[in-house]
Amino acid sequence: MENGAVNQQIPVDTTSATITIKGILSLLLQNVDENDNKRLISLGMGDPTAYSCFHTTQVAQEAVVDAIQSDKFNGYAPTVGLPQTRRAIAEYLSRDLPYKLTSDDVFVTSGCTQAIDVALAMLTRPGANILLPRPGFPIYELCSAFRHLEVRHFDLLQENAWEVDLDAVEALADHNTVAMVILNPGNPCGNVYSYQHLEKIAETAKKLRILVIADEVYGHLAFGDKPFVPMGVFGSTVPVLTLGSLSKRWIVPGWRLGWFVTSDPCGMFRKPKVVERIKKYFDILGGPATFIQVCISFACFELLKHHNTCFLDHCHYLILDHATCSFCPQKNYFLKLFQDWYNEKKFQVQTV
Repeated sequence: MENGAVNQQIPVDTTSATITIKGILSLLLQNVDENDNKRLISLGMGDPTAYSCFHTTQVAQEAVVDAIQSDKFNGYAPTVGLPQTRRAIAEYLSRDLPYKLTSDDVFVTSGCTQAIDVALAMLTRPGANILLPRPGFPIYELCSAFRHLEVRHFDLLQENAWEVDLDAVEALADHNTVAMVILNPGNPCGNVYSYQHLEKIAETAKKLRILVIADEVYGHLAFGDKPFVPMGVFGSTVPVLTLGSLSKRWIVPGWRLGWFVTSDPCGMFRKPKVVERIKKYFDILGGPATFIQVCISFACFELLKHHNTCFLDHCHYLILDHATCSFCPQKNYFLKLFQDWYNEKKFQVQTV
């Protein structure tokens, strides 16, 4: 009875909403026989650093070393991120938009996962629901469950290159719907949405009076016929929360630097009460290390862009030119069903 809570139990949600890819992967690895000589292929995590052929540039590595050796960035950063980091991200994202973002639109997060949690936390209220894609990224279900935010799923249409079923979105939404989530480029389907489809998504969201949360962590990792178009292009039609990170494009997931960006030229997110609420929430969060933040400059983004072009060319050669798929991915991860591997057992037989 030291704290008066001996007989109290913390409720545990055992539904599928609390299951994550990391959790499943951990359970599987616990049951791997270390004495088994069979080759293990991990299909659970998109971490390119596990393979020696994928690495970031020397420029990025030297920027981190210089930041540490300067002895200037060992202290706390502002909770919303260093001003120069926010400005660099705003300039980088603005290159693909018909308007300019400012540093005030950018909030630096500890990876994209934290950006997801911030977005859902900001939208949660009693009775609220959110529309999530199926298939999608399980972290959204997990964060929603912890926030007591009702999840409603809309399907992605395989026969239409995994486009959003917008009729289903309209049928699912009601006056308690706060937002819909899109992942573009897609995870796990590897699709890239066209300008025309994104425009239809924006028009649908406007009609329903809901926000669009655009998870663009794989932004610009596209090598198909469709170029990557950020959802923020349609920010004048509907308010967009853009989520992203360095993890995938720059091959540094362990650096844990992401962003939560209000792509909203009409200014809905600039209302004093909204800005104050976002800033206060960031006051209780822990962001990326200060020395990681400071090495992200606009020049660094430019140099890494050149590296990324070479990286995509290499992936194009290795994957698209040599692998026969029934659906070839339009981004660099997540192969979709080789023609001769029609189920998991066949895949296992062919790869072990």
